[in-house]
Amino acid sequence: MPQRAFWRGGVAGVGPLDQPDLYRPRFALTRETRVFTAGSCFAQHVGTAMKRAGLQVIDTEPALRGMPPETAKRFGYGTYAARFGNIYTVRQFRQLIEEMLGLFTPALPIWEKDGRYWDAMRPGVEPDGLASPEHVAEMRAQHIGAMALALSQADMIVFTLGLTEGWEHRASGTAYPTAPGTIAGEFDPDHFIFRNYGVAEILEDFTAVEEMLAEINPDLKWLLTVSPVPLAATATQDQLLTATARSKAVLRVVCDMARESSARIDYFPSYELVMSPAHPTGAFAPDLRSVRPEVVEGIMALFLAAHGLTPAAQDAAGDAAAADEAICEDVLLDAFRP
Repeated sequence: MPQRAFWRGGVAGVGPLDQPDLYRPRFALTRETRVFTAGSCFAQHVGTAMKRAGLQVIDTEPALRGMPPETAKRFGYGTYAARFGNIYTVRQFRQLIEEMLGLFTPALPIWEKDGRYWDAMRPGVEPDGLASPEHVAEMRAQHIGAMALALSQADMIVFTLGLTEGWEHRASGTAYPTAPGTIAGEFDPDHFIFRNYGVAEILEDFTAVEEMLAEINPDLKWLLTVSPVPLAATATQDQLLTATARSKAVLRVVCDMARESSARIDYFPSYELVMSPAHPTGAFAPDLRSVRPEVVEGIMALFLAAHGLTPAAQDAAGDAAAADEAICEDVLLDAFRP
């Protein structure tokens, strides 16, 4: 067997980010590839690295001209292919695609708090809420149109699987990105229920998404990753470390099964690179959740090198640090009990 098959020589004695044989791309990525990014956490890093390498990263819902970068980031602009914020679960993504195709209508799509109104399907992109339900509905319609345009342009979807825990509307099964009551709305146990999705459910959801989008674009490719960011909290009865391990294991298995099911699907092991015990000082910042910027930079350099690409000369570590700060602020809301 080759050296990559052995711990000694394949992991031990090799730099944690000096493993060019770790990732063997299934299909080529070039500067002409049009990339649609979505998902949780690490998709932001992949998208940023691709932009630096000169790839065509899609953004069909950009910030208004002249908006300061920090304001644009706070309101969810420039993060993904459209302004949908973090998509934590595959169930969320499936329902978003079904909504775009006219196959699904979210229940209780508008949440209220102190006279302001939020899009329940992406509450984090409007931190101050909007003035009326009508304004929310108008912005939602624009967003769905922007997402449809982004998907029509895409050659590849980079999707990061982030969580297995989520909250649903009991009667309709509508999946929300945060628990009602954390950002806006009100939690009512008669109307909302906690879910912790398993391998079979997530794989079914992903397969449904992949098949729906293949009908629109048969040549569409997928690059899956798993977010290495631990849960900020769990709504299960497990201790958080156990809940995190369960969640990441389930998502990693789903990626493997999806990749084995279709030649159009690939997996990039960013999760493994972060979790590798070969890091001499650990991959995480002092909060033990944010991935250190230099680790992110090294991982993305390895990814680009595998495709024969290099990042442009920019402050990559600074970009990664800013992305981590935004990511962790968002993730703090994802699993809390209301």
